[in-house]
Amino acid sequence: MGSLLAAVASYLDARAHHGRWLVRMEDLDPPREIPGAQDEILKALEAHGLNWDDEVVCQSTRAELYETALAKLADMGCVYRCRCTRRQLQGGIYRGTCRNRNVPREEAHSIRIKVPTGQIAFTDLNFGRVSQDLAAQLGDFIVRRRDGLHAYQLAVVVDDDEQKITHVVRGADLLDNTPRQIYLQQVLGCDTPAYLHVPVITNANGVKLSKQSGAVALHDSQSGGNLENVMRKLGHPPPSTLKGAEVSELLHWGAMQWRRKRLPTHLDPEG
Repeated sequence: MGSLLAAVASYLDARAHHGRWLVRMEDLDPPREIPGAQDEILKALEAHGLNWDDEVVCQSTRAELYETALAKLADMGCVYRCRCTRRQLQGGIYRGTCRNRNVPREEAHSIRIKVPTGQIAFTDLNFGRVSQDLAAQLGDFIVRRRDGLHAYQLAVVVDDDEQKITHVVRGADLLDNTPRQIYLQQVLGCDTPAYLHVPVITNANGVKLSKQSGAVALHDSQSGGNLENVMRKLGHPPPSTLKGAEVSELLHWGAMQWRRKRLPTHLDPEG
């Protein structure tokens, strides 16, 4: 349900503003990928009437683009090799241990980007002004992992720029990722999209609903009811006259009625 809520929010926002809605598979971690998951996702989107524009992009096929961006960062002296492990880090803030160590290339390492002091701020279209001091609250963050896989932060920035994304609509669990992405955009010379974050659905313990937290999978055969449910949570409850309507009719009504100011910033826990 949580994934459907984010998908419907982004779909309706795009359609309401006569935009194109794109689907991107952020499959950067092959060891954790579940066989057949991508087909299931696309099948579920189609069952709920969420028809995308243009071809589906898979991050797993775009390593060359990410390496080009890394090379650019290296040429500017913005990144460095780091041999620190998660176990060695305390408090979740990286203190720049390897900034000046010149870790040998042949030694196991991740690649981090140097972050500046001061606030990185933006205005979210739902949550308002958001700011973060990357140096004080996070430290130099990873752009390529020790296992050679590219970090999410770098990949989405490169993809958003290459796909000419103008608006990003996603769950609020990614809200604090945004200043990192904006900083990367600034360094790489990319345009910054507009951001709109919607609240995530949580269980009674306040944990985000997901497969990892034991959330029940949706049934595609109940697509109409599923849509009505998430549209209600998004502050756009369909009228009683649309009870039992086809998904295309529900989505058409939703796009016509879509108003960002109606979106909540918090949802009551499920269960």
